[in-house]
Amino acid sequence: MTRSVAIDFLPEAVKSYRDGYAIVAIDVIRATTTAATAVALGRRCYPVPSIEAALPMAARLHEPLLCGELGGNMPFGFDITNSPFEVANRPDHWRPMILLSSSGTQLIHNASEAGATYIACLRNWEATAAFIGERHERVAVIGAGTRGEFREEDQYGCALVAAALMERGFAPEGAQTTEIVERWQGKPVDAWQGSKSVDYLRRSNQLRDLDFVLAHQNDLRMACAVRHGEIVAIPLAAGEAGAAGTAVRGE
Repeated sequence: MTRSVAIDFLPEAVKSYRDGYAIVAIDVIRATTTAATAVALGRRCYPVPSIEAALPMAARLHEPLLCGELGGNMPFGFDITNSPFEVANRPDHWRPMILLSSSGTQLIHNASEAGATYIACLRNWEATAAFIGERHERVAVIGAGTRGEFREEDQYGCALVAAALMERGFAPEGAQTTEIVERWQGKPVDAWQGSKSVDYLRRSNQLRDLDFVLAHQNDLRMACAVRHGEIVAIPLAAGEAGAAGTAVRGE
């Protein structure tokens, strides 16, 4: 079988890739960056698709940290918003985190109903590509999307993973995959700062999260898999990261 990779976006897109695909969910601003940051620090992380799912889970966990936003607003009763900066700077790593976001955790939830599911962000895109490139034949890299749009930061993240897989011999599926990889070819890591997501962070005085994303590029040597409703870190073995990702890496 020819190995292949597809790029798509929105939580609803998952249904097209449930049979035979490993799915990589990407929400750079901010759900998958927050989740990867949490598990890298040893915090347990449970993504949920809704408040209705968050509350009964919170009742089952010991002193959970409720982290999230809906429509840009932190839900009543939550501890912090969906912020990788805040998660990185909290000392209570022992508290399990319940993570909720407008579209990112919905995407993760939908993908977890398929087969193998991973999350990636700009911190671990190369490790993710290295890990799944050795274990799967067909991969769908799906951006979360916001208000029906494929935001630039998620296009960039999807392009990084897809290009790294293409370097490993994966064929691009469809014109959209090829076009997005070529669009971001050689672009610097801040090339997506015209995104509406970035504009929202500026308007809402949450630039610490933007600074965090830009300052933490490809610095985690781990894949993040979704298993039984939890995001777990899988450290790469020595030498496993290899040469993935040079096709789109910014200068």
